[in-house]
Amino acid sequence: MAIFRQYVAPFLILLVFLVALLAVSARIFLPSDLAAPAPIEEIDSASVQVSALARLAVN
Repeated sequence: MAIFRQYVAPFLILLVFLVALLAVSARIFLPSDLAAPAPIEEIDSASVQVSALARLAVN
C-alpha cells in the first residue's frame, strides 16, 4: 500500500494535471473563431416544450 501512496497516486495526479494543462494550452493553436467561448442564447419555454414533444412523437 505504501508503494501506491508514494509512487502510483502522485503519478496519476500529475498525469491528470498535465493532460488538463495540455487541453487548456491547445486553445492557443486553434483558429480564433474556435477559441472563443460558445455563444449563449436565450431559450424560451415554448420552444423547449415543442422540441420535447417532437422527440416524444418520434420515439
